[in-house]
Amino acid sequence: MIYLKRLIFLLLIVSSCESYGRLTIEGDITNSLTEVSATEVCPNSDIVWTIQDSGNSNNLFGLNEKGHIVRNIDISNTKNIDWEDLTSDSDCNIYIGDFGNNSKKRETFRILKINHNDLINSSATAQIIEFTLPNKVESKDFEAFFLLNNSFYLISKENKKFSVFMVPNKIGKHKAILRSNYNLKGKGNKITSADISDDGKTIVLLNHDKLWKISNYQSDDFFSGDIEKRSFKHNSQKEGVCFKTNSKVLLTDERNESVGGNIYSFDID
Repeated sequence: MIYLKRLIFLLLIVSSCESYGRLTIEGDITNSLTEVSATEVCPNSDIVWTIQDSGNSNNLFGLNEKGHIVRNIDISNTKNIDWEDLTSDSDCNIYIGDFGNNSKKRETFRILKINHNDLINSSATAQIIEFTLPNKVESKDFEAFFLLNNSFYLISKENKKFSVFMVPNKIGKHKAILRSNYNLKGKGNKITSADISDDGKTIVLLNHDKLWKISNYQSDDFFSGDIEKRSFKHNSQKEGVCFKTNSKVLLTDERNESVGGNIYSFDID
């Protein structure tokens, strides 16, 4: 029965462009991955990298665009405390954001670097970037980050005003720097993933039912630029977004019975 409901759901999206805007299903993620929490694609590669969040294994998975596992890498020297997002650099080193913090009690956060040479292996040892928040800043929950000019930018998950912190891409221990605070208009704006285009000109912030396109900003004053809302006309637990091209993104969502568990593409222009 669950399979039949899911098949009907997929057919509705595929056949109804008017109902679901420009959100297009590219693949059905394998049933063994029910809580995917991130999406990343390296330049000139078709592998869609993903992870699962807290309570799941410490594995980095590579999917083809149909959602089938083609790489399964055990990160052997660390646990999945609360993995929430992925990003990469120009060499296709993958970075895992271990910074989820639903209880708001966590004091130390980590970014795990997986060397590109290990992405063909069944196991890898992560290099660890550790950071704490600035003094007198309350503990935050993070589900989104991206890499720009060799610094990570992390966006806190908030009901209203959120914060952006900067952490250097350097192995070791660091104190994050608060760069800005911002409040997006409307409701349902908790940010669950983020990415920046390969040309560095466009940022996307993900919500369950929409994303925000940010462009024409100066340096890392991101909210000085143009901020545009792009609705999906579709609501699910979307927790992964990455650029496929400078104008197209891929998204993933968690599976909840007959809903979700897909790879989608979306044209942001």
